[in-house]
Amino acid sequence: MIAPLALAQFVASYAASNMNVAISAIAHDLSTTVFGVQTAITLFTLTMAALMIPGSKLTDIWGRKRCFVIGLVVYGAGALLALAAQGIVLLVIGYSIFEGVGSALMIPPIYILITVSFPDVTSRARYFGLVSGAAGLGAAAGPLIGGTITSAISWRASFGLQVLVVAWIILMSRRIIEPARTGRRPRFDLAGAVLSAAGLFFVVLGVLQSRTYGFFAARQNFAIGGTVLIPKGSISPIWILIAIGALFLLWFFLHIRSAERRGRDVLLRLRLFLNRTANLGLGTQLVQWLTLQGTFFVISVYLQEIKHYNAIETGLMLTPAIVGILVTSAAADRLARRHSQRALIITGFGTAVAGMALLLGLVRAHTGILSWIPGLLILGAGIGVMLTSSVNVVQSAFPESDQGDISGLSRCVSNLGSSLGTALVGSVLVAAKLPGGGPFAASLSVLVVITLIGLVLAVLLPRQPARGLGQASPRAGDDARASRARSLETLSQARRPPSAS
Repeated sequence: MIAPLALAQFVASYAASNMNVAISAIAHDLSTTVFGVQTAITLFTLTMAALMIPGSKLTDIWGRKRCFVIGLVVYGAGALLALAAQGIVLLVIGYSIFEGVGSALMIPPIYILITVSFPDVTSRARYFGLVSGAAGLGAAAGPLIGGTITSAISWRASFGLQVLVVAWIILMSRRIIEPARTGRRPRFDLAGAVLSAAGLFFVVLGVLQSRTYGFFAARQNFAIGGTVLIPKGSISPIWILIAIGALFLLWFFLHIRSAERRGRDVLLRLRLFLNRTANLGLGTQLVQWLTLQGTFFVISVYLQEIKHYNAIETGLMLTPAIVGILVTSAAADRLARRHSQRALIITGFGTAVAGMALLLGLVRAHTGILSWIPGLLILGAGIGVMLTSSVNVVQSAFPESDQGDISGLSRCVSNLGSSLGTALVGSVLVAAKLPGGGPFAASLSVLVVITLIGLVLAVLLPRQPARGLGQASPRAGDDARASRARSLETLSQARRPPSAS
């Protein structure tokens, strides 16, 4: 059951990172500009982030497994369109829209299925570890795999590989047994979906545009249709975009408050935001993905700009971090049996800070490959520990009836953290007027400070989290396991062919 879920998470994370090393090749092949390909990548991120919460809600309406398979089909169709694209328009339709929508449909069920299928936090940690490891591996190894395929064959082969993998996942998904749901299926809150999607679209768009215009003063003119709306040196236009997004999100919250008072089904229940454990856990997730994507981005740019490495060499240099993520993610269940999730998150943040400190202390423009290994290995180990534990804390803080809501919110926060990581680092790299590798050191130092903020949030997590799904007594866990075993036996009997009589 876990294999298709982990592989689907790997593909989704891979799709978000591998395109960056193929921008020039795609632009040349499709007779378009680098800006056009970058726009397609941005639209993929925006589509996925904007639709993650509505996509998660659909799991309560269509069913978790069905939503997962539909997402895979849409994603695979998008990869096939991108493979055959002869121009930027079809690439945008296939990659940016279809793959973005497919990701928003298939990612939330991954975490919901694990949460509802395994009754206790410790056993759940094992499988969250596998999925989190797949997510980190996809994000970290995306440039290496994508660069290798693009250099050896073509950028189209990367999409072809995704089509084959997705088809394989669909076949494997037949093994997934979804626990039976209780209660009625909710109605889809279309107004809430539109408002939340619009709000997240503009917020994430503003964050992504910070790489072009900066966070504070605009680094260049902001023009629409040839008319300069904000001249260079004025306030950055990203704040206008973020403000528009914030207004839509405020409208969204007012909508769901009004709808809940009338007893209507809503996209997100307001009580989700009243859970202190979940709120702090979501904060740690935001910082974790910001740290992961921001660190890999600054290291990748440093290796290519200062060391003059190509995409494949850059990906190989990140191997120690990938190893660290995989090792600690694989040990998640063993660690969960010995330590609390809170302690593991704290340890993960502390380890990640130590890894970044080693990179700052050991790496210089003239140093060799060995100077990178300790820092990257320890950084990856810290990320692997805290990614798994934070997901477990957030998902386990709520009962099964709220899993569709919290899973979408959790994945949305993670996407926002990823976007913030690359945007923030990109802005610091441009703004830091320092010689040589100074801007890279400044960027990594900023990430250290942000990671320390994540450490503070982890320390504030309650020692005894509020009971949600899987926070019951051991006896309750035994009852849940027995109930699940009875459900599986009933399903097995139902699938047996009738005997000849």
